[in-house]
Amino acid sequence: MAASIIILSSFVVGLFLAVFGIVPSDFDFSAISKYILYLLMFLVGLNLGLDKEVVKTIKSQPKRMLLLPFSTMAGTFAGAVLAWGILRLASSLGAFGGLAETGSLSLADSISVGAGFGYYSLSSIFLNEARGAEIGTIALAANILRELITIAFAPLMVRFFGKLAPISSGGATSMDTTLPIIQKTAGNEYVPLSIFHGVVVDFSVPLFLTFFISLG
Repeated sequence: MAASIIILSSFVVGLFLAVFGIVPSDFDFSAISKYILYLLMFLVGLNLGLDKEVVKTIKSQPKRMLLLPFSTMAGTFAGAVLAWGILRLASSLGAFGGLAETGSLSLADSISVGAGFGYYSLSSIFLNEARGAEIGTIALAANILRELITIAFAPLMVRFFGKLAPISSGGATSMDTTLPIIQKTAGNEYVPLSIFHGVVVDFSVPLFLTFFISLG
């Protein structure tokens, strides 16, 4: 929970600095964010490469359980399409303003936001550079919310939807930031599956983002 509060606070502070003009509006963040992205990908690869238990964890899982990451991806994409449809309907009815009314959020954009799978740092940088600050900010907010919702409602997810629910909800974060709450609510026996799920979903993010961005 503390890590999520720090993340959310960082976002709010950045927003505050920009809104009140403390940081110049013409400051070029693209070069900095690009190198940060490279560093993040390097650290992910380094972390996984040093963890000798990853392969053992994957091999120990029942074969049907190994389909969970792909179910998570399919469900996320379905939700992104549904969200886009709701926005389009709202626009046709004259409800909501801004993005829905102007129709600036395309179906590819909506799916691209969903394709972050909770990996807010990577997806927001990708979409910020490819689609602009508006879509990048939406991706950041949506994927941070996915993590926070998982942390806050994991006990209810387990109670009403089963022990796989918080793992799927956590998306790419099920191997790190949401893993403690998954362990606490689902049990130790679901930790290996949660790690495997996070690894697969994590590595799918740049692939899906690149693909859907190319469609836009």
